[in-house]
Amino acid sequence: MRALLVANRDDDDAGYVRERLEQRGFALEVLHRDAEGPLDMAGYDVVVLLGSDWSVYWEQVNEHVERESEAVRRAAEADVPVLGICYGGQLMSHALGGSVEKADIAEIGWFDVDSDDDYLAASGLWFEYHIDKFTPPHDAEVFARTSAGPQAYRLNRMLAIQFHPEVTPEIIRRWSAAAGQEAADAGADFEQIARQTDELAEQNRKRCHALVDAFIDTVAFPGTALG
Repeated sequence: MRALLVANRDDDDAGYVRERLEQRGFALEVLHRDAEGPLDMAGYDVVVLLGSDWSVYWEQVNEHVERESEAVRRAAEADVPVLGICYGGQLMSHALGGSVEKADIAEIGWFDVDSDDDYLAASGLWFEYHIDKFTPPHDAEVFARTSAGPQAYRLNRMLAIQFHPEVTPEIIRRWSAAAGQEAADAGADFEQIARQTDELAEQNRKRCHALVDAFIDTVAFPGTALG
């Protein structure tokens, strides 16, 4: 089984998501969305779109956004399973008929997510790092949310989530070191976030593994021997 991770060149660590995919028998390849050349999702059994510090409406990354959006549309037409995380979920909305805009409430840190489907993505604390929000495609099933907006939706064999299940303590420390003015403006306390991440690391690892399992078993390959 082959899985493709699409990520920015300087932020391609899929953390606990990668760990669980490999445990489930997937061989992972990485393709950088900010590199030149084709972006083709055909031939992969699963595609994961990781987060980014971009916004899909930035003019300076429009060429990359549209290239990835077209690849997502082709994946949807070919019924390729896709998991979109944060920016990845926003890009799926942009590509498939929804929209993305700056959120009224920035979410940076651990937030309670309210889910209608605790098997697919459990209610409770998930790590958030975003200043944008998505409006899902009209035919998507939204099943999780916070006060800032929708947090998860399902569309055929695709799953988009606004939060970051993949985060490890190491990822959080890298993001903290690279945090910019927007994080400061949002009042993010990265020392507290790091402490909370350490405390929640094992719990989050288990919850991330459960989310990946549910994506594989109920979204990507329902009713099959794999699922």
